[in-house]
Amino acid sequence: MMVTAVLAGLSATFLALFIYPYVIYPMILQVLGRQAVHLRPVQARVSILFCVHNEIECLPGKLDNLRQLKRAHPDLEILVYDDASTDGSYELLAGSGDLLRLVRGGGRTGKAVGMRQLAAIATGNILVFTDANVLLATDLVDRLLPYYGDPDVGGVSGTIKGLAQQGTVTSGVGAAYLSLDERLQVLESRTGNVMGASGGLFSVRRELYPDFPDTVQDDFTVSMSVIFQGKRLVKALDVIAYEKSVARRQEELARKVRIGARAFHTHLFLRPQVMRMSPRDRMKYVSRKMLRWFGGVFLALGALFGLAAVAMLSLPTAVALVAVATLAIAVSLWSSGGYLASLGEMGLAIFATLFGVLQGMRGRTVTTWSPAKSR
Repeated sequence: MMVTAVLAGLSATFLALFIYPYVIYPMILQVLGRQAVHLRPVQARVSILFCVHNEIECLPGKLDNLRQLKRAHPDLEILVYDDASTDGSYELLAGSGDLLRLVRGGGRTGKAVGMRQLAAIATGNILVFTDANVLLATDLVDRLLPYYGDPDVGGVSGTIKGLAQQGTVTSGVGAAYLSLDERLQVLESRTGNVMGASGGLFSVRRELYPDFPDTVQDDFTVSMSVIFQGKRLVKALDVIAYEKSVARRQEELARKVRIGARAFHTHLFLRPQVMRMSPRDRMKYVSRKMLRWFGGVFLALGALFGLAAVAMLSLPTAVALVAVATLAIAVSLWSSGGYLASLGEMGLAIFATLFGVLQGMRGRTVTTWSPAKSR
């Protein structure tokens, strides 16, 4: 009985670690002290920056969106880096010289290189970073600037509303995950700092833009640098953008692996600065980032120790549980809809992230990207 109790305890511990970032961590944030943001009117020039590689399908909508923003704010600066596109993206952007300034890279270099070049030539006081497939709300500038009226605020993470595409489980799960992450950022912001921002929409004061190598995640590095330099990185619910979720499983899993590998590599680069953060922010960093990375390990160990505990009590019951679990996994992976299909998609995403992190631990990182075609 003692062995069974130990196995059950280990199972409960690992399963608790698995659910911690999604259930327990938000509860902890709810009881921490609040830090308000003091919105005030402020005059500042805004520069919008994004990189492009073979995104001809989404660019017409993006350019229309930017023209609306430019009409509302004629002094808005728009800078675009083309990373050796071969599908006509560069030519389309080059024909919009009245709207934006286009920089062409000298070959395939990656987003980090492009963003650094754009930040170096930007003239705005506030740098807004986004992606080619993300559409910005037309009141974005008006909503954003008052946050910088608070001198303690150095960066603002916008709110991205995921647009699920009908008929695809992958897209629906992706949109749900994005919504969960947005809610976590709100809770983090209320307690001080958000632990990093999504590259789809965030902004920083230009003087806080850091230097960094080509191999790291530029969005996470730049946004966390705000905290490292003693300013607040906050969440803005009213600074909004819209993004379609990836619809194809293969593309989404490849994206998770790539993000996982770069995330761990970026962590190694930022670790000395992370260790100098306040105890509260270090707790948030581990809770939001690191425990998620190893969620697949915790889930697998929790299940294995739990199964071992059941086997100590009744071997036939353990065998039956394995058979039921195997059938459920098979159905979830082959189903095109329903709860089981969604659970299967979530499980694949968790283990794809873990696989990417393990690759990062072995020294792999990614410097270039190919946009998902199913957005």
